[in-house]
Amino acid sequence: MEDRKRSQQVEEEIAIIVRVVFPSDPVELSPLDEIQGLAETAGAIVVCGMVQRRDKPDNTAYLGKGKVAELVELVEFHAADFVIFDNELSPAQNRNLEVATGVKVLDRTELILDIFATHAQTYESRLAVELAQLEYSLPRLKRMWTHLSRMKMGVGMRGPGEKQLETDRRLATKRIHDLKAEISKVEKRKERQVASRRGSMTVSLVGYTNAGKSTLMNSLTDAKVLAEDKLFATLDTRTRRWTLPSWGPVLLSDTVGFIRDLPHGLIASFKATLEETRQADLLLHVADASNPRVAEQISSVYEVLQELGIEEKDTLLVLNKIDQVDNVATYDSVLNRYPNAVPVSAKTKDGFERLHSVVSDALSRSFQDVDIEMSVTNGKLLAYIAAKGEIISTQYSEDQVTVHCKLPQKYLGRIDPTDVIVTPHNPSVWPEAAVKAEAARPRISDKALDANPEPDDQPFEAILTPTDPSASDPSPPTDSQ
Repeated sequence: MEDRKRSQQVEEEIAIIVRVVFPSDPVELSPLDEIQGLAETAGAIVVCGMVQRRDKPDNTAYLGKGKVAELVELVEFHAADFVIFDNELSPAQNRNLEVATGVKVLDRTELILDIFATHAQTYESRLAVELAQLEYSLPRLKRMWTHLSRMKMGVGMRGPGEKQLETDRRLATKRIHDLKAEISKVEKRKERQVASRRGSMTVSLVGYTNAGKSTLMNSLTDAKVLAEDKLFATLDTRTRRWTLPSWGPVLLSDTVGFIRDLPHGLIASFKATLEETRQADLLLHVADASNPRVAEQISSVYEVLQELGIEEKDTLLVLNKIDQVDNVATYDSVLNRYPNAVPVSAKTKDGFERLHSVVSDALSRSFQDVDIEMSVTNGKLLAYIAAKGEIISTQYSEDQVTVHCKLPQKYLGRIDPTDVIVTPHNPSVWPEAAVKAEAARPRISDKALDANPEPDDQPFEAILTPTDPSASDPSPPTDSQ
């Protein structure tokens, strides 16, 4: 509990924010808005800011000499406790700035890591934050003592001694190794946990931080998760049941928000936390329609998804906070660029009817309309079809039965073709590529069904299942049994 309230216990410090803007950066009316929000989220009192436009950063102090002198004057005038850069500084640049200003200097990555450390609640997120912090600080370790510590041993056992800096590096390296081993265990446990939900379709909320993902989840599922108007209010994944009209229940997950230039170490460390997103059947990309930088934020989220290797998943863009839109021109330009986006308001629930419809249609794309002919004695396969899909009609003829059903493509490919005939109910709408893909899909032996029995309480209506073909799910029984 004490760790969780660390931000409230730390005395508020006065900060000056700085950003160097380069020609490749997007044009912004207020380039310091985001870093100011991050600084205030961390508990700092921002008194002033400084912006410098350069073609490239200065190798010595990132800023030019004149701006460094101006920064020193600002620090002295405001009696600032530290300076925050909205850029990533090298260890040498950080050290030179601290020597010049006489106060501590943080860059963007270090500030984000500090916020994550404050908001991490679960064991896995705390491990991820600690690992990211250590990997960031390892090349930046400073000597805490000026003396050399000698190993005091007996005669004949004296060594050359070890600098305190070297000791710190050795201890940090060992801790990083231990954390990676522990996080690996957490990742495997998380994978098993997510795999246990493969009987239901999963939808994951992703988006820029403070876009309203948690508020949207509360409105859709009555989840009562923490929703605050601040950056990175949610770091830990929450999963709740969401009942879609005319479809049925799906699992909806809320994940950590993304941000521009999200530290690479955090992305790697939070792999376990983002497992829900990696395994989801559908991503709902939530964007803040009222933010003047919404187009840039949408692009930043897609870049993070690409880095995670999940940019090819089915994704629906949801423009949230339409009730707070002031700049209609910016809002219209985003709609013109993304005509399939779904405008909603998580607070007023405007647009929810269309959102339900679009999500249902997106989840239905993985289902195939087929006829399956089998022996009437193959009761296990009939039960499998009923559990994994929707049976539309059944026709019996002597010792054969033909089932017209809608079955997820993933489970359709798991049916052993022995003594079973699968044909498209309407061949003209079933792409030839899909037929070839199903024929080439590897089959799983019937022993897997006995080793991993399905729960008895599986619903008979349209079962919602992931579309990841790599998932190891039990194959249905065949008549040969």
